[in-house]
Amino acid sequence: MAEVSKDGISGGPRYLPTAEHGLIGDLRSVALVGTDGTIDWYCCPAFDAPSVFASILDAERGGSFRMSAAGPAKTKQFYFPDTNVLITRFFTEDGVGEVQDFMPIRGEKVEAERHRLIRRVVCVRGSVVFRTHVAPRFDFGARPHTLRMDGAVAFFESAQLSLALTATVPLEADGLDARAEFKLAEGESAVFALDQVGGEVAPRRCPRLEAEDQFEATVAYWRKWLSQSKYRGRWREMVHRSALTLKLLTYAPTGAIVAAPTTSLPEQPGGERNWDYRYVWVRDAAFCVYALLRLGFTGEAEAFMNFVTRHISPGDGRASGPLQIMYGIDGRTDLTEHELTHLEGHEGSAPVRVGNAAAEQLQLDIYGALIDSIYLYDKWARPVSSDQWDDVCALVDWVCEHWDQPDEGIWETRGGRKNFLYSRLMCWVAIERAIRMANRRGLPADLPRWQEARDTIYRRIHSRGWSEKRQAFTQYEDGEVLDAAVLMMPLTKFIAPTDPKWLSTLDALTEELVSDSLVYRYDPEASPDGLRGDEGTFSICSFWYVEAMVHAGRVDEARLAFEKMLTYANHLGLYAEEISHTGEQQGNFPQAFTHLALISAAFNLDRALG
Repeated sequence: MAEVSKDGISGGPRYLPTAEHGLIGDLRSVALVGTDGTIDWYCCPAFDAPSVFASILDAERGGSFRMSAAGPAKTKQFYFPDTNVLITRFFTEDGVGEVQDFMPIRGEKVEAERHRLIRRVVCVRGSVVFRTHVAPRFDFGARPHTLRMDGAVAFFESAQLSLALTATVPLEADGLDARAEFKLAEGESAVFALDQVGGEVAPRRCPRLEAEDQFEATVAYWRKWLSQSKYRGRWREMVHRSALTLKLLTYAPTGAIVAAPTTSLPEQPGGERNWDYRYVWVRDAAFCVYALLRLGFTGEAEAFMNFVTRHISPGDGRASGPLQIMYGIDGRTDLTEHELTHLEGHEGSAPVRVGNAAAEQLQLDIYGALIDSIYLYDKWARPVSSDQWDDVCALVDWVCEHWDQPDEGIWETRGGRKNFLYSRLMCWVAIERAIRMANRRGLPADLPRWQEARDTIYRRIHSRGWSEKRQAFTQYEDGEVLDAAVLMMPLTKFIAPTDPKWLSTLDALTEELVSDSLVYRYDPEASPDGLRGDEGTFSICSFWYVEAMVHAGRVDEARLAFEKMLTYANHLGLYAEEISHTGEQQGNFPQAFTHLALISAAFNLDRALG
């Protein structure tokens, strides 16, 4: 139960911890809602648009939409069951109130472009006085705006974006912000609706009855979507929360899946490992397709395949290969990175970055991730088209030609290219899965060339990726450094999970990189990555570790490690990218990579337990 400051508006901590947030969204953008009732992250009209509320990155300049009890209160937060509707409850001396936060999912073009954000405030016991303070700061707090009051509507207008705030209680201007204070008795409610307006989208009030209808429609949407899940295992609540989170990270107009909905939440407070994750990583999105297909969500897989066909076809011979490692949610390739020096960063952790220079890196593993997802889609959902197969062949031919280049690897190191084992492994996956597709469906392919390249990679990994000294597969060829990415070796069926060389590797990883079920990616001191500072354990690796132990027959150990990992989730079952040595969430939040790995680990652990 979280504490809220006495006046409900000021005097509390400047920054809530990352984990003290829930997520709502409309499949185009999302908002983070803190346990104190503050929306402190919201980009409009899309995931990668400039922010409207960003006090999570700068408490003074970022902007926020605060909603809280006026006096001393404790809070609790939960999701309305089987939905992405978030409830924040306020427990005061005089009563109990709650704020129901959601963004309606609308199919009509005009209404979808409204990007309506509804805050429905209800008193459920006694009486509660609420205060709200709405302070948008456009373009990451860099663009000025005006406030215009027109009756019961507050218009926040900037050069590029205009928002309209309507409420069922009186609003008053406070400089460039809007405020309200109101008292609700048991059974009474108030509604606040924030809309993007302009063009065809005119301001529209949101009376109580309409808010109730939209609440019920939003609940029905999420429950209908979730009903497609085929998962009936032991960890249903956590798996379904992860699925609902992955769905929230999907951009409906194109089928893109973002890696995370935030930018620059630090991997280490005060460090420089702050990145913009509001884009489509080919690797992350492809793994998401695998996780969602496992649960029976074929529509999302089909939408992503359409995105791939439209935007990620073999391209123009760039230095980074025919694919970029990431794309914009609309398929754009220019993701130029720059720093927002006017923002102090979360808890003072600068820099705040927009864009991502890693888009220009060579990461060979993405070819295996993408083609594996195409293989699974072809197998479990719908056969790929002839044009899609032509694209697959072009990618595999390129991989056959270029697999032995050094690259930056899955962890996007900025310390120089190496011959990373994981990159070789996923090149093997790319070719091997394409061979399977060709054989199963009788598709045309240069099979002799593909088989020769596949077998050459296999032998190369066993000869130069294996360290006799460490008795383990290593991070890069002819090296001695361990790397948790090699946990994927048995998961991709490259090596038998009971092979003596693999079991020895698993033991070495356990001894060096595992801490109470939590797994570090690698040791930055042993393998410098070009960045200052340390990092936490990487949650996707922790779930890979569970799966690897399941496949090795260490099911009891795997189950204990999985149950421990579940204790590191936040109060809503959400995970960031990393976990600190004190158990705190670090990095952008929530992270698709982590949630898809949780789904996969739960699925395979369930199957092993019977």
